[in-house]
Parts: sequence; structure tokens; C-alpha cells
Amino acid sequence: MQKYTRKQFDQQFPDDDACLDWLRHNLYPERIECPSCTKTNKFHRVKSRKVYECDYCGYQISPTAGTILHKSSTSLRSWFHAVFLMSTTRTGISAKQLEREIGVTYKTAWRMFTLIRKLMAEDGVSIWGQIEADETYVGGKRPGKRGRGAAGKTIVQGILERQGKIVAKVVPDVKAETLLPNIKEYVMPESTIFTDEMTSYNGLGQAGYSHRRVHHAAKVYVTDGDTHTNTIDGFWSLTKRGIDGVHHQVSHKYLQAYFDAYTFRWNHRDDETPMFVSLLNRIPQSGADGTLS
Repeated sequence: MQKYTRKQFDQQFPDDDACLDWLRHNLYPERIECPSCTKTNKFHRVKSRKVYECDYCGYQISPTAGTILHKSSTSLRSWFHAVFLMSTTRTGISAKQLEREIGVTYKTAWRMFTLIRKLMAEDGVSIWGQIEADETYVGGKRPGKRGRGAAGKTIVQGILERQGKIVAKVVPDVKAETLLPNIKEYVMPESTIFTDEMTSYNGLGQAGYSHRRVHHAAKVYVTDGDTHTNTIDGFWSLTKRGIDGVHHQVSHKYLQAYFDAYTFRWNHRDDETPMFVSLLNRIPQSGADGTLS
């Protein structure tokens, strides 16, 4: 993955004007067909405002309209800086740290944190080949018994493509009727799926997958060389270190959003395009609530 450094960020986005120009050129071509006069003209920047004006009739467009930046009183550079921080920290960054880093109130930092996290949600992911499937329990004060809804804990199902992407979804339980539909939705047919011995996965063979198990209860973690769930175990370890060390505690209500952020970082860790650029490119596609069009 190509790295994007803080020095590069400061050079590319030294002020709000640079951020606004970036948005304008990522949303519109050099010459824009004006909705008012219907002519294809250049639009010039209106000084001291976040708008551009048609050279012929004066019609104005705003690159921030309809995005997470719409009507925000926070500087554009602070928004871009927040995107940079959230995309370049391996285990994540808290809203409290964001408050300190960019110099805004906690209320503002939390809103920015929430909307940028929504940009990190990825739908329509398809994975295939060698797949590891597993679940983990997050939160709560005691382990409880697996599959019985451990007290105070939230269950997250993970479906990971080796050398590829991961899908992590908060689920209400670990029953077959809950776990298998998610696998069918995201995993292409004829893939090989590696799981532990939990009976909820018994139907994978009938669903058209090659199913191989590793027997964790017998303290066996690798068989036949490649039958294991070590890769997804590594992802669980990474996310839990981030939640415990950075966020300390996450409520059930927001846990899916946190896992969306961790899966985004995992899924784009080896991209040729820097992760910051990938996330920044989602802003012009976003709605005011952070969802992607």
C-alpha cells in the first residue's frame, strides 16, 4: 500500500480553499452545464463563500451541498484532517482524541466521528475462494457460555477471505438460521469455508460450499496445513485491542459502526491508492447523513 504522510496532507490541503477546490474538481468537470442558462461554462470561485458561480448567468453551485460537509460551521480543513486521522490510525481514533487533535468541541468531534465512520461502511462486498468464518463476543463483564447470549455481550459474525476482504456483522445469536444467510449473501458458491466445530455451520455443505473444520474444543488450531481460522482470529484481536485501548467501551447501538471502520481499514490495507484518498473520495458521493449514494 502506498502511504500518505502528514507532510503530504499539509502540502495538498494547507487551507480551506484547497479543500474546497478539491471537492469542486472531484464533483464537476472543468466546464459545467449550467442548470440555469443551460450553457456549458466555466464556474469561478466566489470569494469568502463555499460556492462557485457561472461565468455567464451567475448561477451558483456549492460542492459541499448534500454531503456530510453541508452547512457545517467547522472548517473544511478540519474535516479533511479528521478523515486523515481516522483512515491512517491502525487501531482507530476516539472522538475525544479527535477533539484534541483538531481543536473542536467534543460535541462537534463526535458528530464528525460518526459521519466519517458512516463513510467507511461497505455494502455489496462479494468474497470467494478460501474463506474463514467465526464469531466473537464484545463487551459485557463475564464470558458466559458460547451460543447462549453471554451476559451483556454483543455477538459479531466475521466472514473473511484469505488475502482479501472481511465482512463483520452484529448478529442477535449464533443459530444456523442467523449465520448461514449472511454467508450465502457475501460468499460466492463453490468457495471453501473454514470454521470451528460449531453445529450452526453444519449446513454449509448442503448450501454448495466445501466445508472444513478445525476442532478448537480439542485444542487443535491447525490441521492439514491450511485448515484453520487464524486469520480471522487475528482480525478479532486487532479490533478488540482497538476497542479496549482506544474507545474503552462501545455500546451495542454503535458497535456495527465501529466494526465498519475496522473492516474498511482491513479491506483497504493493501490498496495501491492510499487509504486516506479512498475515504476522501467517498465524501462527494455521500449524503448529508453520511450514507453513500
